[in-house]
Formats: sequence, C-alpha cells, structure tokens
Amino acid sequence: MFSSFRGLPPTVWTVFAGTVINRLGFMVTPFLVFFLATRDVTGTETTYVLGALGAGNLLGPAVGGVLADRVGRRPTMLIGLVGSAAAQGALFVAPGVWTMAVAALLISALGALVGPAAYALMADAVDAERRQRAYALFGWGVNIGTAVAGVLGGFLAAQGYWLLFAVDAGTMLIYALVVATRLSEPPRAKAAEGSDDGIGYGVVFRDRLALALLPLFGVELFVYSLTEVALPLAVHDSGLSPAVYGAMAAVNAILVVALQPFVTARLARLPQLPVQGAGSALIAIGVALTGLADGIVGFTVSVVVWSLGEVVVAGIAATIIANLAPPHARGRYQGAFSWTWGVARFAALTLGVTLYTNLGPSTLWWTALAAGLTAASLTLALTTRVARRTVGGHELVA
Repeated sequence: MFSSFRGLPPTVWTVFAGTVINRLGFMVTPFLVFFLATRDVTGTETTYVLGALGAGNLLGPAVGGVLADRVGRRPTMLIGLVGSAAAQGALFVAPGVWTMAVAALLISALGALVGPAAYALMADAVDAERRQRAYALFGWGVNIGTAVAGVLGGFLAAQGYWLLFAVDAGTMLIYALVVATRLSEPPRAKAAEGSDDGIGYGVVFRDRLALALLPLFGVELFVYSLTEVALPLAVHDSGLSPAVYGAMAAVNAILVVALQPFVTARLARLPQLPVQGAGSALIAIGVALTGLADGIVGFTVSVVVWSLGEVVVAGIAATIIANLAPPHARGRYQGAFSWTWGVARFAALTLGVTLYTNLGPSTLWWTALAAGLTAASLTLALTTRVARRTVGGHELVA
C-alpha cells in the first residue's frame, strides 16, 4: 500500500506520521456542541462559540503563512501545536460563554498555523514531480486519523468529556515533540535583491495566475464542504437517524483510506489540472445527488460519488499552488490556499445553510452542481497558463 508513496523523503513521512497522531485526537471540535450542552450553554450562545471557532480558521492560515516564511516552518508548527493544546485546556476550564469563545478562537487560529508551514516544508523537501504524492500522503494521514477519532470520540465522550480534551491536547503535544526532535528544516530561501515582496501577502496579490486559481479552488472546496454541513441536514429531513449520517461518514472514510494510495499512484502521471477538473466535477455531481436521495441507498450512492472525487483531487490544488510559488514565499502561498479553504468552509456554514433553509434544499443542490461544474471547467481552461509558469510544465504534461 505504501509503495504508492515510495521515494518520498523522511521529512514528508515524518509530517505524515505526526499528522496521523494529531488527527487521532481530533475529537473536541466534532463533539463541541454536545460538550457545550453539558455546560448549560444555550442555542444562541452556542452560535457565538462556533462562530469564534470558524473565525479562527480564517485568521490562523493568514498568520501561519507569514510566520512560515519569516521565522521558519518548524517554529511556526511548534507555536501552533503547543498553543492550540494549551487553548484546549483553557476551553475545558472556561467559566463562561465569552471565555469559551475566546478559547475556541485560539484553538482554531493556532491550530491553523500548522497547515501552511507543513505544506511549505514539504514543498521545500520534494521536487515538483513528487509534490502531488507528498500532499496526497498528507491528506491520507488526515483521513486515517479523523476516521479513527470519529469512532473513538463517541466512546470517550460517554466516559467523560475531559477525556476528549486530554487526548486532543496530548496528541498535539506528541506531534510537537516529533517536530522538535525529528524534523529538520533547510535554510529558508531569500527574495531576489531589489524585490518588493515585503513581509505580507503582496507577493500573492501581484500574482494574477494565483489570484485566478484560488477563487476557483475556493468554489470547488465550498461544494465539497457542503458534505459536512448540508448532508446531515438532508439526512435529518429525510426522517433518518443520526446513526445514518455516521454510517455515511464511515463510508467516506473507508473509501478514501482504502483507495487513496492506489488512485494517487495511477493519477500522478496524468496532467494535473484535467484530473483536478474531473475530480471536482465528480464531487459536484455527488453532492447534487444528495438532493435526489430519500433513503439509505440513495445517500450511499451520493457519498460514493463525491468520495471518489475527493480521492481523485487529493493533493493537486496544493501542489499547483506550491509549484507557482517562489521558493521564498511558499509559506504565504500555502497560507493563501489554506485561507481559501477556511473561507470555503465558512461559506458552507453560512451561505450553504441559508440557501438550504430559506430557499429550499433543491436550490442548494442545483447551485452546488452549477458552481462546481463551472469552477471545474474554468480551472481546466488555465492549464496552459499554469504550464508556462512551471519548470517546462513537466508536472502537468508528463
């Protein structure tokens, strides 16, 4: 199974191992609503805490990208992991709603520092030909850990919510120890003399191709994020139990974990943007099929379709952004991509739910299909421009 990722350097495997460990403890966020209920937090007050959690996912990537380029990949990862672990403890002992909201903001913001730094570190460690496999391995680790955490979290929550916080914080600290003792970081590249890149995101904002790609990736990620937001609403409205949604999440996890190594090995040789477009179209079709489902079989079919799309696109968008980035700005380019991810999830939580509840489910599903297919087509249209910006276009036409 691991042969699909043969030849990747130790840095990538270390990040993969640390990611699996960290995601094994990803339990507090999925069960946060239930924890807040035990603290007598009302429905309205719960939205404040969840809103703070979402806001942190918008703030953290932007800061993480800058720090990764300025203070280093490893220090940024350590700040994020140790800080987020401490914030987990703060949330558990927080005496009121507003202190809970602050702690939730810190958990997500500090935790989101890690992604851009880890992506930039892997881009430093591998060449353009192998980045897709490196990022796909990273995503595979996220799915492995999250799948186990989902099952383990339900068991631990029944024993006491303090266990969720302890395990989540503990796995972050273990990952931090791995980063401190097992990861090495090459010297950071410097901007060309006379460059006006500065310390912020001007280098990204001046990149017209990146600015064209990021919103398109954002739309595709928005459609994918509906699987976390609108799917449970659809299952509920069909009169099915929460256990059915849990089963759908299990189907997704099993498919991704089982298929990712084999699919990545076969698709890594194909042109990246056409593969990205095809996978994004599968995701859009699968999400739209949710609107036709009214039973377990229908929902299972939709989940299988968008899960296959998820497997197909794994690592490609992050690879393209990494290949476009100047070496000295990889952290900020990955910060911009991670921020796009955060915006997409936030939009799914707000715009997606609004469309579903106010205009009706069919409006959301048709919107998702149209937006996903349009973004996939426009992304494909940029293939030639992206090829010109990479070394001979090798990773796109090999």
